[in-house]
Amino acid sequence: MSFKTISVIGLGYIGLPTAAMFASRKIKVIGVDVNQKAVDIINRGEIHIVEPELDMIVHAVVSEGYLKASTTPEPADAFLIAVPTPFKKSDSPIPEPDLSYIESASKAIAPVLKKGDLVILESTSPVGATEQMSAWLAEARPDLTFPQHNGKESEIRIAHCPERVLPGHVIRELVENDRVIGGMTEKCSSRAIELYKTFVQGECVVTNARTAEMAKLTENSFRDVNIAFANELSMICDKLDINVWELIKLANRHPRVNILQPGPGVGGHCIAVDPWFIVSKTPNDAKLIHTARQVNDMKPEWVINKVKVAIADFLLSNPTKSVKDVTIACFGLTFKPDIDDLRGSPAMMITSQLSKLHLGQVIAVDPNVDLNMIDTVAIVDFEYAQNEADIFVLLVDHKEFKNKTFTKTNIIDTRGVLQ
Repeated sequence: MSFKTISVIGLGYIGLPTAAMFASRKIKVIGVDVNQKAVDIINRGEIHIVEPELDMIVHAVVSEGYLKASTTPEPADAFLIAVPTPFKKSDSPIPEPDLSYIESASKAIAPVLKKGDLVILESTSPVGATEQMSAWLAEARPDLTFPQHNGKESEIRIAHCPERVLPGHVIRELVENDRVIGGMTEKCSSRAIELYKTFVQGECVVTNARTAEMAKLTENSFRDVNIAFANELSMICDKLDINVWELIKLANRHPRVNILQPGPGVGGHCIAVDPWFIVSKTPNDAKLIHTARQVNDMKPEWVINKVKVAIADFLLSNPTKSVKDVTIACFGLTFKPDIDDLRGSPAMMITSQLSKLHLGQVIAVDPNVDLNMIDTVAIVDFEYAQNEADIFVLLVDHKEFKNKTFTKTNIIDTRGVLQ
């Protein structure tokens, strides 16, 4: 194995599991993150995120000396950049990708690069980001050669290899899933395959960097469009007094139909974000993708309006009570079931908005969130919410909720929990 030391830049939900998997193969791994607290936690052999099996692996590889975390990059044979790619702050209706984290990571590793090193961008990125990263590196290190100028003879190998894993199943999927390898040259791709085959059992499929970038965006845009169809159906069925869950179940009996399940919106760091990377590049052509984003972004407001109607109905049935007497319980805060991740969560957005709009109390139940309070919303247990709340809003289908009996009749079920 020609990779004696690997550096992973960004120790979040993707970077830390990836670093741990390389370290589990008894390779020296240096994880780099700007968050000193996260670095300290990892160096104690602990983890700062929730992901099944990850805690045991990190504890083992730190104890054995194969993984260490730092705030400063050190020399290595391969560098994997797994930093966030958020949006720029703007009033534009089409968000613009913010590549500043990738730029900062590039400039941070540039001083320690040496001839023969491999740099892989794993961060989900707009088309052209890998080439931009390589340009930043070349500008910082004019003494080295890069693929955009020297092609297959370049001294530094550059590739885009997007992650394709599901939170809650990251460890298994890192190993088993096929991997898209988008090298800027064939030699870049070959070097990247050599690296990932350290632990990846799935097939490493070679393409160019731009196609690899677009592949990840396409996968998540496909899901976003399908979820938008389900969400639009749910709003149509609500007006027509049709049970959308039964409808979808019946439609999916067709051998070539597979409609996804509706919900309160779309969240997380991928599906709600990646389609905008396509739209921002080709706003006049990505019409369907753009419309799907609008449908899914509109769904939380639709849920809030349903809650307002439920409050009005409750007060009509209880004329001695005022709005201040009505307690709303929101069940689920994360962006998907059975994880602790609140990033871009429509459930969190709905709960926070209700706490600002509603004159009475708003409480939340989430067995996966280790907090007592978010904003002005108290996080309580299921039994307390059952006893105290007048209106239930089911936002996330955590497994704990599926096994419970809900006693109230004033229920807005956005995930089909009661089905």
